[in-house]
Amino acid sequence: MEGTFKIIIADERHTVFAETISKEMESSAKQRGTGIAKRTPKYIQEKMLEGKAVVALTASDSWAGFCYVETWSHGKYVANSGLIVSPEFRKSGLARDIKKKVLELSTTKYPDAKLFGLTTGLAVMKINSDLGYEPVTYSELTDDEEFWKGCRSCVNFEILQSKDRKNCLCTAMLYDPKEKPEVTVNSETQEEKPKLGHSIKQVFSALFLLNL
Repeated sequence: MEGTFKIIIADERHTVFAETISKEMESSAKQRGTGIAKRTPKYIQEKMLEGKAVVALTASDSWAGFCYVETWSHGKYVANSGLIVSPEFRKSGLARDIKKKVLELSTTKYPDAKLFGLTTGLAVMKINSDLGYEPVTYSELTDDEEFWKGCRSCVNFEILQSKDRKNCLCTAMLYDPKEKPEVTVNSETQEEKPKLGHSIKQVFSALFLLNL
């Protein structure tokens, strides 16, 4: 994938792609038969102008993928949302590269915030898990009412309401930079190895995903 796409922080030059991105988000959700909160072209443009979005471009500067950052609870929580890849570039590894870039953007802009996401997609869950996200209950997410209002346009909103906002079809995943483990270095091989406690935690996270 390296060298095939340019993955950069979006700005005003990329607002021309907003309508296409918005339509693709809605189309993708319908194809999967799962819920996703709708985002208008205007909303996507605002994220680009605020420097809170990542766009992937082809060598000819055509749109290939997108993801954006949202903040909640006065910057204590950050969500990387709206991940979408153009149909012709799916299953190419681009989604993973975009998620890496938007995680970098989020931790740079909000180093003390907890990052979270809600998704029904197994591929996104796998990517999040690889990046250090862990499955959590909804109670560990932001209680910001504005965030939950965003779920109203999702086809599964009635399910969320019936569960008193404690559960839905989406899986909640959290990345807390304060809980990232220290890394020990083997003096002989110079290989970085995570401490045992982190490995065990990863195992339990994997088991949680397998039992969803």
